[in-house]
Amino acid sequence: MNNQQFWQLIATARDQTSRPDDEEAVVRRATSLLAAHPAEEIVAAQQVLWDLMADSYTNPLWAAAHVVNGGCSDDGFDYFRGWLIGQGREVFERTVADPDALAEVPVVRASAADGLDLDGEEVLNIVRNAHIMATGKELPDEAYTIRYPELDPAWDFDFDDREEMARRLPRLAALYPE
Repeated sequence: MNNQQFWQLIATARDQTSRPDDEEAVVRRATSLLAAHPAEEIVAAQQVLWDLMADSYTNPLWAAAHVVNGGCSDDGFDYFRGWLIGQGREVFERTVADPDALAEVPVVRASAADGLDLDGEEVLNIVRNAHIMATGKELPDEAYTIRYPELDPAWDFDFDDREEMARRLPRLAALYPE
């Protein structure tokens, strides 16, 4: 499975659920769809998933996650990026390129109004669960490698600094004033 096939899997899962913003439904559908693939393709999907996690491992996105979720630990950032992957390729790529663009995503606007966090921890388990469903076994230990890039030192500041966040992420800061 390659990057394009993985994104098609997510798109199909979102299309086949009655509410594509229902993370649990998308995860269930994506897991079932992936489980129908040969075991070696399922294993390959794990590397694709972790490559996307690495591609989205940036300080500006971490700052955006901090604004959206009212704080963001290491694990919280993983779960936020899982949520972002679950939103599909277009939202993912636009947001990785410009984290402030999250302010224009309808589900983000709705979560801001409702005070809800954006957390996609279960998205990170799609491949694992599909492999268990298909084979009855855990993923092999060597199924993937994680290659996180160095974080941008220009974004090494206190994410609780509202003035700095408003300067760097003005649309998100306006959407989440407190």
